[in-house]
Amino acid sequence: MTAVRQWWERRTLHARLAVLISGAVAAAVLSVAVAAWVAVAEIQHHRLRTALSTDAVAVAAAGPPVAAPERRNGDGRRGPRGWGPRRQILDSTGTVREGVTDPLPVTDLARRVATGGGGQTEEEIRVGDDTYLMVTVPVTGGGAVQVAIDQDGDEQTLAAFGLLLVVFSALGIAGAVFLGRVVARAGLAPVQRLTEAVEDVAVTMDFRQPVAVGAGGDDEVARLSASVNTMLAAVDTARRAQRALVADAGHELRTPLTSLRTNIELLVDVERHPEIAHRLSQHDRDKLLADLEAQIGELSKLTTELIELSREETTREAAEPVALADVVEAAISRVRIRAPRLTFRADLTTVTVPGRPGELERMLVNVLDNAAKWSPAGATVHTALTVDGDECLVTVADSGPGIDEADRPYVFDRFYRAATARSAPGSGLGLAIVAQTAAQHGGTVTTSGREPHGTVVTIRLPQLVPAVPTAGLS
Repeated sequence: MTAVRQWWERRTLHARLAVLISGAVAAAVLSVAVAAWVAVAEIQHHRLRTALSTDAVAVAAAGPPVAAPERRNGDGRRGPRGWGPRRQILDSTGTVREGVTDPLPVTDLARRVATGGGGQTEEEIRVGDDTYLMVTVPVTGGGAVQVAIDQDGDEQTLAAFGLLLVVFSALGIAGAVFLGRVVARAGLAPVQRLTEAVEDVAVTMDFRQPVAVGAGGDDEVARLSASVNTMLAAVDTARRAQRALVADAGHELRTPLTSLRTNIELLVDVERHPEIAHRLSQHDRDKLLADLEAQIGELSKLTTELIELSREETTREAAEPVALADVVEAAISRVRIRAPRLTFRADLTTVTVPGRPGELERMLVNVLDNAAKWSPAGATVHTALTVDGDECLVTVADSGPGIDEADRPYVFDRFYRAATARSAPGSGLGLAIVAQTAAQHGGTVTTSGREPHGTVVTIRLPQLVPAVPTAGLS
């Protein structure tokens, strides 16, 4: 069985389809042939049995004959043995009447009928090398009539008919094989064209050129073609996004790297040429080293954000039920350490969401970091976790200057920085990471204004179980 499965798995789809079609048609041909042979044999046997029974009943009704049993042709004339039925009369003791030179065998069934022990019987008997079908009918007053006919003629007819069926079945199977190959080739032609089109895309790398196989149809090939086009469009979008990310990252990295290189070269020159060391005061040196430290930190943060942003949809963290309130508390604890000048307040509801806790925490840390960056000292950053139908909402409200309404549609784009924020530290990737993580968890993120000033970031995520209110956290 294993060898057959391995052989089958090595066949092409075209070969498998051809084999299945050929096998189905061949099985149908053989089934019809066998059914036809069985039906003809049964009809022939029934016809013969009915004729013998009618003949025997007629002889029995006419009374015991005085002549010996006759061998007659089908037309009633005397003829050679085997051409017509053979008849003989049994007396009430089951003995053959005198004068019969070539008697039929008297079986136990026939003797029982002749002696009044039963009604009409039918059986097959052997006479020499021949097989006869014999019917025994009781005679009124005692005795019985036996009528038998050689079945060789019927068997020869059935054999000839069977040979004819074999010939036509063989032709039918050969036609089935041919038909299977033709149908398989015709049925898989669109798939072959689709394969060639996809292979052409793989060679040319032109993902913008849609596959036109089956266009406008509604069959399986058309749906497959549409799915391939959707996949190609997604690949093209991903490739464009990758190129844009690389280009934007290169542009963003150029400025800190240039500044870093300039400062390092200045320090190297001072170390190599002591005669010019007096030109760089200790205050300037300390300021230069502080700038280097800040630039290295900015570069490190930018690199980390780029890695986060370039992560694939599937990460090494497995999705699991997550208590979102615990994740929010952990994120607040991390940001509170970095922003001790602010007050963080949280009103949380116990909610379970499907997700990856590490990614969710990083997302919330980015939102809280952004709020802390723009909030003045002594301000309060308010975080709330609420429920809206089958979704939960995480809102983070700061007391900063807010985001201009014209800039709000773009704040989640990579490297986007509003005009009022370009002088502030940051890369413009934090909120892009937030949007990507929310989307990967089946959610969305939006921004809105806060009165009298400030920004509210709202994250919507699907929840697993109904929410239960808990006490607020300060």
